[in-house]
Amino acid sequence: MERLTFGHGTAAYSGRLRRIERAAAASTAEVRASAVARPETPEPRAGLAYWGVFAFTALLFFRPQDTLRPLEPLHLSEITAVTALAAMALQRARRGLTPMPVTPEVVALALFAAAMVLTAPFSIWPSGALHMFTDLFVKVVLVFLLLTHALSSPRLLRRFTWLIVVAMSYIAARGVYDYVRGENLLLGRLQGAVPGLVGNPNDLAMNMVVFLPFAAFGAISPGPRLARLGAGLAVLLMLATAVFTKSRGGFLGLAVVGLLILVQARRIRPGLVIGAIVGALLVVPFLPESVWTRASSIFNADEDDTGSRAARQTLLEEGWKTFLERPITGVGAGQFQNYNPPDRREPWRETHNVELQVLAEIGIVGGVTFAYLLTRGAGSLLWTWRRFRVRRRAASDPRPAAALESAFDPREREWMRLHVAACIAAFAGWLVCAQFGSIGYHWTLYYVLALITAARLITAGRLEGARSAGATSP
Repeated sequence: MERLTFGHGTAAYSGRLRRIERAAAASTAEVRASAVARPETPEPRAGLAYWGVFAFTALLFFRPQDTLRPLEPLHLSEITAVTALAAMALQRARRGLTPMPVTPEVVALALFAAAMVLTAPFSIWPSGALHMFTDLFVKVVLVFLLLTHALSSPRLLRRFTWLIVVAMSYIAARGVYDYVRGENLLLGRLQGAVPGLVGNPNDLAMNMVVFLPFAAFGAISPGPRLARLGAGLAVLLMLATAVFTKSRGGFLGLAVVGLLILVQARRIRPGLVIGAIVGALLVVPFLPESVWTRASSIFNADEDDTGSRAARQTLLEEGWKTFLERPITGVGAGQFQNYNPPDRREPWRETHNVELQVLAEIGIVGGVTFAYLLTRGAGSLLWTWRRFRVRRRAASDPRPAAALESAFDPREREWMRLHVAACIAAFAGWLVCAQFGSIGYHWTLYYVLALITAARLITAGRLEGARSAGATSP
């Protein structure tokens, strides 16, 4: 009896021991897999290059030098940009890299800039065309390089995106305040309270439309409640500002961006989407009649009492005619409005279409390089989006989903997916607004392209690191 009892106890003990050993083995395997999947790579830090381009962007959007006149002679924008460029070159040299990042997007932008410079000698005003490059576009190129280098982690990218959202909220809040008081209006249309980037109604509307998705997805992405509430308020202010500009291109861009936001938001917060639709239906009847008249003139010429619709059609014809007259080199960057032959019916005005702007001013060389730049941006966006949509293919091939989970923790992964969705909506909104504006050299497009490029580089780097860690693991 004692032997039987002892034997039974030994068997029970052996069974427990085997279970413990199996659990320990499973735990060890899990730890090893975790170590392989999430290699301990140092998170990129916000160095001087990052803070320099951060400060430059803040100065570009907020423009404190226009309000605080003592700041104007200090040339803070130039100082921050030069400091950031020097820091970038030094940091890359220490890591054994080229002085500046070389990516397909950077190459595309460099080709477009080269086309602008090479066609300048054949311009109707060579010094004016060259001035467009030296005074504006070279800064665009350098800041794009800085952003490509500095936005090197989800944390840094998220912080920078919030800077843009806060800046747009500030501009929008001032715009709404001005509209309510009946100030800063041009023929009943709201102008930007901050000059430069958002000075006229069309540029103000375009920037509100383009950067609205980042605020919208900031409101629904995981994060502190206060931050999400702030992003939601930013959305309302930016929507109101875009409507008060009464920009027809802005209306169409807003429709496209709104649709893309709702398509993605319904997967995350379907109740919020329903609330947004109901809210829009309640607000629409209270909009000023002038808003509806302006919007309906897109399709009904009789509603356009200013003649701008007919003028823009004439400008499209004149822009195409100018390109046919000078197809190789164009009239020079920024010089279409200065090109006034005797038969021109709308002198001293821009093309109000980005493709015709580039073709008429830089010729076929500029048109091809600009198309390549946009194509590269769209290709980077599509590549990154596919990497964050692998879960739909996980049943047939689980490896891409596993690699993505190894490269990003859940919170990072969700935020990056929403960031890419915001970039899709922003890029689409810019393309729509660009059909009504000469904005090929302006900052907005290149900031969006920089955000797209940063997301691609971060994703590619993380996935490569995860694959390398998996290949070298025992």
